[in-house]
Amino acid sequence: MRQTKFIFITGGVLSSLGKGLAAASIAALMESRGLRVTLMKLDPYINVDPGTMNPFQHGEVFVTDDGAETDLDLGHYERFTHARMSKKNNYTSGGIYYSVITKERRGDYLGGTVQVIPHVTDEIKDCIKGAVDDVDIEIVEIGGTVGDIESLPFLEAIRQFRTDVGRENVLYIHVTLVPYLSTSGEVKTKPTQHSVKELRSIGIQPDILLCRTEKFLSGDIKKKIAHFCNVDTDAVITAKDVECIYEVPLLFHQEGLDEKIVRMLNIWTRAPLLDTWAGMVRQLKEPSHAVRIAIVGKYIDLKESYKSLNEALVHGGAPNDARVILDYVDSENVEKDGGEALIEGAEGILIPGGFGQRGVEGKIKAIRYARENRIPFLGICLGMQLATVEFARHVAGIEKAHSMEFDKNTSHPVIFLMREWFDYKNNQMIRRSEGSDFGGTMRLGAYPCVLEPGSLAYEAYGCPEISERHRHRYEFNNAYRETLGEHGMRFTGLSPDKNLVEIIEIPDHPWFLGCQFHPEFKSRPMEPHPIFRAFVGKSLEEAMRKRPGDFGKACVC
Repeated sequence: MRQTKFIFITGGVLSSLGKGLAAASIAALMESRGLRVTLMKLDPYINVDPGTMNPFQHGEVFVTDDGAETDLDLGHYERFTHARMSKKNNYTSGGIYYSVITKERRGDYLGGTVQVIPHVTDEIKDCIKGAVDDVDIEIVEIGGTVGDIESLPFLEAIRQFRTDVGRENVLYIHVTLVPYLSTSGEVKTKPTQHSVKELRSIGIQPDILLCRTEKFLSGDIKKKIAHFCNVDTDAVITAKDVECIYEVPLLFHQEGLDEKIVRMLNIWTRAPLLDTWAGMVRQLKEPSHAVRIAIVGKYIDLKESYKSLNEALVHGGAPNDARVILDYVDSENVEKDGGEALIEGAEGILIPGGFGQRGVEGKIKAIRYARENRIPFLGICLGMQLATVEFARHVAGIEKAHSMEFDKNTSHPVIFLMREWFDYKNNQMIRRSEGSDFGGTMRLGAYPCVLEPGSLAYEAYGCPEISERHRHRYEFNNAYRETLGEHGMRFTGLSPDKNLVEIIEIPDHPWFLGCQFHPEFKSRPMEPHPIFRAFVGKSLEEAMRKRPGDFGKACVC
């Protein structure tokens, strides 16, 4: 039986310091030493999960194989490691309190007074232990910042955890800010000092500090921080800004972080094997070519809304030896001004997933532009559905074709809200609740798909059956399959019972594919997803045709 060690990662001063990337990078380093790892995100907000949260506020919702709608940091965890996330790897305050209240209503507490301590903190600790599955290390990231009132139950729970499982089995790592003031030409350590003071006031003494900064910290600065924060000097680690996020594990290794962790946790490991990882980073940073992809969506102001998608496109560039330049185009502007001026320089056009009416007609215009101008096109989830609408309107002549998501009374619902589908995992039919459109009515998680030989999808995957993750309520309406097929659309990916259309293609086009699932969730930097590899490859061919020999070098990942 393995003795699992626990690393808790907290953050101070402000949000968006990169705790998720730090956790993922530490996990990657531990894997490089031959250890088995898992990760967990504990979020302080009251929502039960991020599924109904606005992408502008929270970023993307990452979906796991078992259908959990989770925080975007779980995407980092999967991209940086071989660990696979599930429902047990992400909990919120809302989820914790929901479980405690359910137990109280059921009588599990035998009439006792239910309190934050011990009942809520015990629930948190049980969740942490429940994520352990024969691993050497579990890395737990606490969302928010030290001092937030919402985070206090989580911080109290991890304070108790060291006593519960033994001091030698727990490590606290604190991510904090060491800002550089250009006016004075110096870095300032006071934010870190105050952040650690706040953490110590609730009973947690950090063992290691990850100092987010623009420049490498000098030995004198590290000594100063160590002195005031009561840590070893070699436990003050520079978390310097990098050009490519996949450099972070290499930087941490250079700073000696992985060696410090295994010594403090008393773990015997091999030396880290990082040559393959370093080679991947070089490939991403020093490509021979460049290709421009237009992402036409409505969350373009915040790139976090499409985090997995952005990374999957970068991954897709690597096997093509290409830098992928991402142009974010607001679909509302396309709707108002037409697509030509905004996307005419693109060598590939992608329509991502999303919900809601805003910008839909702009996306349809962009799809039509890609189809008529023979520009490689990839539509994901809503993008696939709108590609169906566009084809029905402008090729099949069904002028009123639409999705019931945007026009419930449309006379031609080529995309509609299914009332039932087959659950291949549990071998049963799932029926929706009538009149309910939210919360539990989506097809979520991994489902199988059978590919048509000779199709673009089959050529990309190289196998007859795949499994991909879904997150949607609306489906292709089979009543229109024959009509659209007669006008040239191919349905190259179907559910095993052939009732659900998962992939559409237009053969009379250089590369035009729409998929109902989200392939970006399964892409990794060293295992680029086949769909993105193929899409970027065809877009690169378009780039070479348009401007032979004119390719950029440096890559910002």
